[in-house]
Amino acid sequence: MAKKRKAKPEPGQSKKEARRRQAEANKKAANAKILIALGSAVIFIALLWAVFGNTTTLHEWDVDKDGIMSYPTDRGIPVYDSMTVEDTGYFLDYINYSSRDAVISALLRIPDSSHPVPGILILPGATVSKEGEQGLLAELAGMGYASMVIDQRNLGGVDFKLDGDLFQAGQEPAQHKMVFDALKAVDVMRQYPGIDPDNIAIIGISNGGRFAIIAAAIDPSISGVVGISTSGYDIESLIANDSGRITENQTRFLRSIDPDTYLDWLPPRKLVMMHMGNDSIIPIDLAQATYNKAGEPKVFYPVEGSGHGYNDAMREMLEAELGLMLS
Repeated sequence: MAKKRKAKPEPGQSKKEARRRQAEANKKAANAKILIALGSAVIFIALLWAVFGNTTTLHEWDVDKDGIMSYPTDRGIPVYDSMTVEDTGYFLDYINYSSRDAVISALLRIPDSSHPVPGILILPGATVSKEGEQGLLAELAGMGYASMVIDQRNLGGVDFKLDGDLFQAGQEPAQHKMVFDALKAVDVMRQYPGIDPDNIAIIGISNGGRFAIIAAAIDPSISGVVGISTSGYDIESLIANDSGRITENQTRFLRSIDPDTYLDWLPPRKLVMMHMGNDSIIPIDLAQATYNKAGEPKVFYPVEGSGHGYNDAMREMLEAELGLMLS
């Protein structure tokens, strides 16, 4: 452990005066530590209050008779804390922000720029953490974009039965909260002076692509959406073949979590979809079916080969489409 250095008397100064100066210095250092601790505590308490104390916001979620989920366009000033790490060519922020009944962790990468740059929110696929998408964030920074990736609640996994039961009981399902988490992440990005608040899009991968499409559809301020290795659920076919076994309330719930339900809400924002031809997780036919239901503007990129998620073969088309979407 490092030893404390004692103040040495300056020329012509007594030992008593030196001790007094040392005591004052120690007091200032202690006060600085207290202020830092208080600042951290205030942020932490604010996050807890936003999650547990402000219960009125939890009732602003709604699903209409057609199964369209909605949240307020004005979601208030986001509550979050952050720690910045500067690296060559960009700034990396570790972020925690409050969203509904949870605190969501995120990583934000902002290129070093003399002016605000467009922003991109990334929603990973199920089981993929924010750290697992840092390669894509680095590529986007190289293209000149700020980008933030979040740890989705449940790491992007979904429980249809549990969520259906919650909806039947009039409670907010986790899949709906995950859409709100994405919307709140966009709110956080808009607080950064290095990001153009009017020029933010969403990239969603696999299951994250489903939440991305819904979030972009219900918030018209989002500039557009890119779905990679994703699709809707084609719930309408299930309902049509049901023969009366699904109740009206179950129908509302199933429609509310299906991106296909929200496609008409996207225009004039653009839907971009990219999919590997031999994707064994989500077959390309399902992605094509969702794409066919969407209105213009839209574009679909089938990519030769096998695999699931983003890969280098998509980079050129992704850069071109983001350039158009965030111009």
